[in-house]
This record gives sequence, structure tokens and C-alpha cells, in this order.
Amino acid sequence: MGTFIEVLSVIGFVIRALGFAVLGFAVGRFTMDAYKKAVWQVQVALAVGFFGLIVGLTNYASPASMGMFAVAAGVAVIMSFAAKKEEVSEEPK
Repeated sequence: MGTFIEVLSVIGFVIRALGFAVLGFAVGRFTMDAYKKAVWQVQVALAVGFFGLIVGLTNYASPASMGMFAVAAGVAVIMSFAAKKEEVSEEPK
């Protein structure tokens, strides 16, 4: 029975890490999309909230969960700064 509990524990840690990765990507993407369209007061609130969430997770979440959140949020931020490719239309002129 002990081995079964350990296997479930490992599966739980993996699911938690994947959940934090999804959360990190979603929060990072939302923050960057909303940041570009907002006035400066909302931009300040978004930045403070995002970094406050990172500080809170650093203190209260496990290191693996926080690492997955940080990696996914970093990917979302980098993707928001990447140049967007123009869609090529295949219509004859």
C-alpha cells in the first residue's frame, strides 16, 4: 500500500507542476495583452499584481510548482514581444 501512495504522490506533483505551467502561461499572456491596451494606471496595477503573485508563489508554493509557473510566464512574455508574422493571402491580384 505504501508504494501505491508514493506513486499517487508523484502523479500529484506532476499534475500540480503542469497546472502551474498552464496558470503561468495564462497569467503572463493575459498580463501582456492587457498591458499593451491599457492606460498607465492599469499598467501599474497589472505589473504590481503580476510581480506580487510571483512573490507570493515563491513564498507559499513548492519550488517545482514555482519553477513551472516562472518558465511558462517567461515564455508568454517572450512570445508577446516576438514579431508577429503577417498573414499571406493567396488571392490572385
